[in-house]
Amino acid sequence: MTANAPDPSDSALPPPIRRTMRFLLNDRPVFLDRVAPDDTLLDFLRIEKRLTGTKEGCAEGDCGACTVLLGTLDAQGRLHYRSANACIVLMGMIDGAHIVTVEHLSPRGGPLHPIQQAMVDHHGSQCGFCTPGFVMSLYGLLMRQPTPDRLAVERALQGNLCRCTGYAPIVRAALSVAALSGTDDPVLAERPTVTKRLAEWRDGSRLEVSGHEAASGNAEPGGATILPSDVPYEGDVSESEGASDNRILRPASVADLARLFEDNPAGRIVAGATDVGLWVTKFMRDVGPLIPIGHLDELRGVEESDGALRIGANVSYTDALDALAERIPAFAPLLWRIGGNQIRNMGTIGGNIANGSPIGDMPPPLIALGAMLHLRKGDARRDLPLEDFFIEYGKQDRWDGEFVEALSVPLPSPDAKIAFHKISKRRDEDITACLGAFHLMLTDDGTVDTIRIAYGGMAGVPKRASAVEKALIGRPWTEDAVESALAAFEEDFTPLSDMRASADYRMLVARNLLRRFFADTQDDPIQTEAAQ
Repeated sequence: MTANAPDPSDSALPPPIRRTMRFLLNDRPVFLDRVAPDDTLLDFLRIEKRLTGTKEGCAEGDCGACTVLLGTLDAQGRLHYRSANACIVLMGMIDGAHIVTVEHLSPRGGPLHPIQQAMVDHHGSQCGFCTPGFVMSLYGLLMRQPTPDRLAVERALQGNLCRCTGYAPIVRAALSVAALSGTDDPVLAERPTVTKRLAEWRDGSRLEVSGHEAASGNAEPGGATILPSDVPYEGDVSESEGASDNRILRPASVADLARLFEDNPAGRIVAGATDVGLWVTKFMRDVGPLIPIGHLDELRGVEESDGALRIGANVSYTDALDALAERIPAFAPLLWRIGGNQIRNMGTIGGNIANGSPIGDMPPPLIALGAMLHLRKGDARRDLPLEDFFIEYGKQDRWDGEFVEALSVPLPSPDAKIAFHKISKRRDEDITACLGAFHLMLTDDGTVDTIRIAYGGMAGVPKRASAVEKALIGRPWTEDAVESALAAFEEDFTPLSDMRASADYRMLVARNLLRRFFADTQDDPIQTEAAQ
């Protein structure tokens, strides 16, 4: 561990406080001054706004029936849309964003949107419950990639489940839709106006609101809506009354986040809520005071420097995919198997580390690569090897008021042999039972110079197989050496049995993954394919 000096540029004055949340919902602005930390976007849409095209299915971000588009500005002021699961998007996360639901694609009584019409023409719907979610996922895809191929369509639909229609007609519908036209498509046509409004709302303020009894007022001073509509969403704006554990504290900057979290160490920092959202919907846990950080561009950078890739804590799986896959090809197939597109769009690498889950998909590969974690408390920073961050189940080496700011991933030698293998019951969008990560360097004569092996799902924390490594280092990289090292797994791990896998199965799989890694290295110097 190393300590870093405070950054003088962070010593800014506290920002102004804003007491009203604001966002765009389809073609109308919404202003709320009562919002609770556990309020979800799905409940707001269905209960408060009666926008029931967005369905509630699994309530855990797995089925995609609640898919909406979330539009935000990047650091350069450009507007981007990403699909998200409304069931686990907490209301505190959408301040300053544009929310698009399926109702906005086709005006009431008007023609169907081309995507909707294609679903009709190609018989892409039977019961229809899941159809709005499929439409929104395809809409998000076509906004990014107007003429997608079949693989792109299939990846875009990984997070959408259909039990009755089958996927073939849905894929045919997607491939039949021509490039969207800015004049015919409502969201593309509104883009300049939406961009202007969201930019105006970037005023450098900190949002502080509390719940409950969310009032959905819509009138700004002057009472004007910014997009064509008949009437604004109705509701009254009242004064906030907040309890300390029922607040949403949305920081204005990373420096403001550092102040906020130091003053409120019991607060719950949330970036994409792909884990915390389930605490709300499945376990009814209290998550206040909530500190949303998904909007902080300062934590979203990916930069290469001094032989390492520095990744901000706010970088999503989607944003990280290209950068990681280009430099370390073994990451690509693993990242494509993390959740569905909606989860990859919202979930962050920093969040996957900070929550300390023993089955998180990113820590084992990052540990195998020797990643370094960058932590911050107030103006003070410290660096910590990622493997040392995880102490035991539910406990990390993180002080009160300290948060993950970034991590650095050393770029491996071109001669390194690398593989990441994820084992799960279902190939796509499933929780890991066991994940093995391997990073090997050989000498010129084929002897193991260094090897780093890390596993998820084998202990209460992501953990290196230190005894196995010791049994291999200095020995020829041969099948006999690998087989003789298998006994050392008993020294490293005592896995548990749960609904995903038994202890015996996990131990067998962990050993077999090492065998597979050896077999792969005999043919391909860098493994680029993830296991089932």
